[in-house]
Amino acid sequence: MDPNPKSFPILSYVMARIPSLGPRPSPLTSEIDIERPPTPYPKTPSDPSSSSSVHILIEEHMPHLTRPGVLASMTRAVSDVAQARSVLNTLGPRPDHEVVDNARARLADVEANLSKQLGEIVLSPRPSDVDRLHWRAHLSELENERRRSSEKEKQVYKAIVQLDDMHDAYEKLLKEAEERLEKIYKSAEATEGEYSPKYEYIPETEEPNEEVIGNLEAGSGEGLERVDLSSRRLRFLPEAFGRMRSLVVLDVSSNQLEVIPDSIAGLENLEELNASSNLLGSLPDSIGLLQKLKILNVSGNKLGVLPDSVYHCRSLVELDVSFNSLTYLPTNIGYGLVNLQKLSIQLNKIRSLPSSVCEMKSLRCLDAHFNEIHCVPIAIGRLTNLESLNLSSNFSDLKELPDTIGDLTNLRELDLSNNQIHSLPDTFGRLDNLTRLNLDQNPLVIPPVEVVNEGVEAVKVYMAKRWLEILAEEERKSMLEMQEHAQTGWLTRSTSWLKTYVSNVSEYLASPRGSPRDPCLDQQL
Repeated sequence: MDPNPKSFPILSYVMARIPSLGPRPSPLTSEIDIERPPTPYPKTPSDPSSSSSVHILIEEHMPHLTRPGVLASMTRAVSDVAQARSVLNTLGPRPDHEVVDNARARLADVEANLSKQLGEIVLSPRPSDVDRLHWRAHLSELENERRRSSEKEKQVYKAIVQLDDMHDAYEKLLKEAEERLEKIYKSAEATEGEYSPKYEYIPETEEPNEEVIGNLEAGSGEGLERVDLSSRRLRFLPEAFGRMRSLVVLDVSSNQLEVIPDSIAGLENLEELNASSNLLGSLPDSIGLLQKLKILNVSGNKLGVLPDSVYHCRSLVELDVSFNSLTYLPTNIGYGLVNLQKLSIQLNKIRSLPSSVCEMKSLRCLDAHFNEIHCVPIAIGRLTNLESLNLSSNFSDLKELPDTIGDLTNLRELDLSNNQIHSLPDTFGRLDNLTRLNLDQNPLVIPPVEVVNEGVEAVKVYMAKRWLEILAEEERKSMLEMQEHAQTGWLTRSTSWLKTYVSNVSEYLASPRGSPRDPCLDQQL
């Protein structure tokens, strides 16, 4: 639950130096004095992704952080983060988006079922021999019973949704805290002497380029097909631009846009939209109405989620949402984007891929490096047209791959570097078309490091041989089982026949008709 030093560098730095917020010191460690500058970290080589390395870098770039007054002021500014983190540490990690979606769906089902049951109770006929008041009391009791049962069933699903909401609120709290600390630091930079814990935020006053806006509005009826408004310092797009129905290509990249208006739905012929490198916090739901959109680039923004409606953009061939703050993809995204060939989701905080991604049968390139992915969908083998897969730099989260990875027979490039994978799937040797493979920085045991160092072909040969040995061993075991079954069956049949024969002989000997007496033996001597 600690702030990610890459996303919240100042907040992570401050919290790591406060005893009540950071890790509890050992008994041998003296108590940290927040009024005294912290001891500098030793400048020794370390993992560049570790918190200590990030803190060393931030001290170098932001030297005022070591000033006692600045640190004390920042400490007071993040007390609310400590309380929230303590609660979340008790409740547990954030549930996957699919789990949350399923919980919301189940809540809706329970509510619908309850409404149906209550309707049936209201419409149920009163028996003629039952008093009206007694019948109403009976119906009221039934209604309360149904409500209690429904509420009990919803408790688990409500808990999942509430936990997700709390984590979402915690993320917002971290962002706000980081912004507060940035303002405090700017105030510290402006003071040379003793630091006074005051800061003021001066918003930018530069107006948007009115000339560009005017030209855009004027061109709404002129049949324009291409408009390039990149790098114009635009802060908004007018609603009128949605009337440019003939527009095919729109480039508004490298501006200061915070929102895209809903009127974008009016661009019914739009095929390419580039809104990368802006300040977008969300996309409008109306983007799902762009039925002809083939290329959508919203990389380098501040997107926390993608609208569920994006899966209605069924003509999409390329989707780039990299370098944002996404923690998940819409659950049903793969069911709609069946024509998608390139999906770029790198440099986000995505924890898992929805299973619907495996329905993108046209997908050729999937880049998901630098996320927090901890598992790959089992059905990934359905992406039979996939040629390039990058799952690198998910670090400690990604530890294994499913055996179905071997079904990606058209895969040519695979990057699994900087993860915690110990063993490649046994089916890995079936990737006949694989020509580029990166397994660096993994604690691999299978295949051995010496095999990996020999290159991709050596890895494929090793894994293919291992797969054949596994199949041969399974076949040998199967043959042994069949032989044992055959021998056991013959012995059982022989024993059964012998028992039957002995039984028949015994019955024959015991029967009085089986051995007729000689009349001579009955004569008296």
